[in-house]
Amino acid sequence: MPVEDQSAAIAFLRDPLSHGITSPVEVIETHISLIFLAGDKAYKLKRAVKLPYADFSTLDLRKHYCHAEVDLNSRTAPEIYSGVRAIGRDTSGKLAFDAEASPIDYVVEMHRFSQDKLFDRMAEAGSLPKTLMEETAERIADFHSIAEVLHTGSGQANLAAVLDINHAAFSAVSLFSADETNLVNSLFREALDRHASLLDERERQGMIRHCHGDLHLHNIFLGPEGPRMFDCIDFNESLATTDILYDLAFLLMDLWHRNLPDYASAVVNRYLDRTGDDTGYGLMPFLLALRAAIRAHVGATLVRDLGDRSGHNAEEAIAYRNLALKLLQRKEPVLVAIGGLSGSGKSTLAEAIAPRLGLAPGARLLESDRLRRAMLGHPRGHPMPQEAYKPEMSARVYATLAEKADLVLRSGGCVVANAVFAHADERTAIEEVARAKRVPFLGLWLEADPAVLRARVEARPVADSDATVSVLDKQLQSGTGPIGWHRINAARPPASVAQEALDLVAARKLSEG
Repeated sequence: MPVEDQSAAIAFLRDPLSHGITSPVEVIETHISLIFLAGDKAYKLKRAVKLPYADFSTLDLRKHYCHAEVDLNSRTAPEIYSGVRAIGRDTSGKLAFDAEASPIDYVVEMHRFSQDKLFDRMAEAGSLPKTLMEETAERIADFHSIAEVLHTGSGQANLAAVLDINHAAFSAVSLFSADETNLVNSLFREALDRHASLLDERERQGMIRHCHGDLHLHNIFLGPEGPRMFDCIDFNESLATTDILYDLAFLLMDLWHRNLPDYASAVVNRYLDRTGDDTGYGLMPFLLALRAAIRAHVGATLVRDLGDRSGHNAEEAIAYRNLALKLLQRKEPVLVAIGGLSGSGKSTLAEAIAPRLGLAPGARLLESDRLRRAMLGHPRGHPMPQEAYKPEMSARVYATLAEKADLVLRSGGCVVANAVFAHADERTAIEEVARAKRVPFLGLWLEADPAVLRARVEARPVADSDATVSVLDKQLQSGTGPIGWHRINAARPPASVAQEALDLVAARKLSEG
């Protein structure tokens, strides 16, 4: 099918006079759209292209998908989408907005926001705080919780369709050879076969929903109301209808690719703390690999269609392809338990080593204080009531910690379990989880002089843990009994403590192997 000529519409949108302004119109180009930034507005024109995954080759299709874009993005960023506007000829024959009698194209009109508020720009500038990414993770979790559940086929079939599109897209570009394309496709098919039963079970549980579909840093911005997700997939409902973890995986992959593994770990763990969806954690490397492959063939398509004088697009496409291949490797899971009295630095250590265990996005971080808050529905940053620390509640927390660790290990993911583990039965219980799954286990006990612990507890703000000095004093008085875990001097700088822990993990895995 021949595509339509859009040159007249593009020239109209590039002209400042079309928008009643005198300053130049800034144009942002992607492989499927052109965005024109004019004054306080932005206009998105869908390219007249026909690709394996998107067809905008006719005027009617572009009109339909413009309306779909406004409707779908209103779920997560209603304040920036104004509506759809036609470009056509007025009575004098000149092009104008809203000349419906003889339209030549359609655009989505949006309220413009500062490009410096895009998360990818903030990441490049070093101004994207991890706390904002954690808030974003919770926003995404809330969106997924209300997204429409769709039963359109098995979980395996849902992602097999993505593999089909990827293979077709790779085959249509020259950047990658036929042998390279066949290797990538073969490895993905093998991985899909391994995960088929879990994917199918997740579909039966309602985990396939109408999601965002294109959830990477460039499609998130910081607005007055906090993080906002926009520019979702509107052009292919089947691509946006997917497992919620696959939707999240694009953001995680993007963070990992940008060398922000700590952020990726924070996002996935805050998201799962919110949703409790731990059964699919072992799928994450495969899902991130799929997202990296999409980036690879999209970049290769840009090279083919728009050229690449600098070589940057080709370099990026190859880097994404290499990341996909790395994530398709197989690594056995490991369970690391971190114990110690309040103020010993358990959370700091857990957050430091979690991104560095297994494949991206690292280990599932299970923390007793986070679980306690989630079980009680108590928001982070506010002191919990005294009943939160009663023995029966603590017993429930440790039991849940062990159950979740079991679920993650069963799915093939690594686990970092962070709790005081002051009692022998608590330590034994978490050790038994690893023993039952026949995976390497490493218990780490952090210790420091009581004066150091007290100073740290007094200085830290209320976050997940709200242990006070009086709580610490009770821990010191109660004692812990004999501890067989590796003891680590936690009074040292956090980086030294983390390196010792990672060295111990590597040694334990080698000895188990």
